[in-house]
Amino acid sequence: MFEYSEFISPVALSILGFDIRWYSLSYIFGFLYFFWFSRRNLKVFNLDKKLFEDLFFFNFLGIILGGRLGYVFFYDFNFYITNPLSIIKIWEGGMSFHGAITGCIISAIYFCNKNKISLFKISDLMCLTAPIGIGLGRIANFLNQELVGRKTDFFISIKYPNEIFYRHISQIYESLLEGFIPFIVLNICYFMFKFKTGLITGIFLINYAIVRFFIEFLREPDIQIGFIINYFTIGQILSIPLLILGLLITFICLYKKK
Repeated sequence: MFEYSEFISPVALSILGFDIRWYSLSYIFGFLYFFWFSRRNLKVFNLDKKLFEDLFFFNFLGIILGGRLGYVFFYDFNFYITNPLSIIKIWEGGMSFHGAITGCIISAIYFCNKNKISLFKISDLMCLTAPIGIGLGRIANFLNQELVGRKTDFFISIKYPNEIFYRHISQIYESLLEGFIPFIVLNICYFMFKFKTGLITGIFLINYAIVRFFIEFLREPDIQIGFIINYFTIGQILSIPLLILGLLITFICLYKKK
């Protein structure tokens, strides 16, 4: 069991009174990795410099707009409908993974249809790089003392300031199981075992949906929503369509004719 150190801060550094937070840096590093990885593998994914620049723009737009609007509609609609100007205040927090992935799917479909490129090829590229941003984002959640775990006596747990009990380190579980471990496994599957195009996408979605669904049992539900049907969280409900989509994509890729 651990205690949250007073030296840990959600602020990475301050410059001239302006705070740069770890959460913002997790997005920046995630996009930088996507940029670096894609530029190194343009031919692998049938891209040239111009197409990549367009893809990067649409991907960025899909994640930011989708993530923000997903949070607005899925997690705190009543607040934002009465405070519409707060929707643009992304720096105050409030992003939804399920919204972000929906935005990515829409932007990828548009980009691929426009440029006559394989959708699964591009979605594999996104799924090979996304776990880095996810893993870093969950660590940032931990540093922000948000999305905290439920009360526990488990020997691996943490006590936050002003609390007298311990909680699951659910953010760290997610950073490993949704982020860094899938990152390693998916890249090995793609580059070493040469998985069929689209399988990386299917596996990524299935893994995220299952991990998110079960770790939600260790995580406090969003206070403004609480439990759905007295038991499930909104994160679990939103993960079900991802699981179905992942299974469908995997089935198509495994059984389609070469």
